[in-house]
Amino acid sequence: MKIDNKRLIIFLIITFLISWSTALVIYLTGGLVDSPVIIPALNFSLAYVLMATLYMFAPAIANVLTRLFTREGWKNNFLKPNFKTSKGFWALGWFLPGLLTLLGAILFFYLFPDTFDYELGNLTTQLKVVNESSGSEPAFLFNPWLIIVIQFIQALLLSPILNSISTFGEEFGWRAYLLQKLLPLGTKKAVIISGLIWGIWHWPLIAMGYNYGFGYPAAPWLGFLGMAWFCLGLGIIFSWMVLRSKSVWPAVIAHSAINGVAAIGTLALKGSVNLLIGPTPVGIIGGFFFSLLALNLLIHPTALSNPNAADQQESL
Repeated sequence: MKIDNKRLIIFLIITFLISWSTALVIYLTGGLVDSPVIIPALNFSLAYVLMATLYMFAPAIANVLTRLFTREGWKNNFLKPNFKTSKGFWALGWFLPGLLTLLGAILFFYLFPDTFDYELGNLTTQLKVVNESSGSEPAFLFNPWLIIVIQFIQALLLSPILNSISTFGEEFGWRAYLLQKLLPLGTKKAVIISGLIWGIWHWPLIAMGYNYGFGYPAAPWLGFLGMAWFCLGLGIIFSWMVLRSKSVWPAVIAHSAINGVAAIGTLALKGSVNLLIGPTPVGIIGGFFFSLLALNLLIHPTALSNPNAADQQESL
């Protein structure tokens, strides 16, 4: 099996051209912080709208355009849900990210106990503001820990659905197309390279303070490395789900779940914290259990074997 360099290059050019051009527009119009609000009713800024549409959907757009430009057809598009034969991976995609995120936050606060706010001062202050603005007695507050538990459960149950539109834009490109085009190199090499490319694709956003802010040493350069590491591990996990289920949807669900629960640990933060370390899963410590799972999949002799090799050889 030879690698399809032509389609691979076309896909990458389209993806990075759309996304990085969009990032340039965001930067020139105020960046992520000072971006103008264009939908006041929802408080949506121009940066948010562009990220949720053009930037995140560029890989999916590139998948479609590359297939059209090169007359590739639609074989092996991984769009079939295959729920009957892969419901286990759907369940893993739905619930595993929340569990690994929670474990990572617990590990972070165990290693850095001074950053943990037992009284949840920031959340309590927000609740007071909400109560005062609604005319309720300021003393009447929900237990802030109960609020966190409710938010976590809601995110765990609803995020895989609510966030799936935007995450489909990424997964239909990275896992349903790029990964396939790299498989002739060997499955392990393919998942590693596709994961690193995915991480590099995020770099313009990291340069503008997305995920990590600027409160860490050598910003944003270490942030580039941190995101590449995170996407490498996550890419291995998502690729495993896609290859074994023969469907992109478990990865879409898992990606949506991560986006929904990632910030739960920040509600208990106290003081200035280096987000490159944690407690969110994009931090080195916060994402430790994602990295651990990825490493186990990588060294397992059959976890990343490609069950679709015959079909893909035919399509190539």
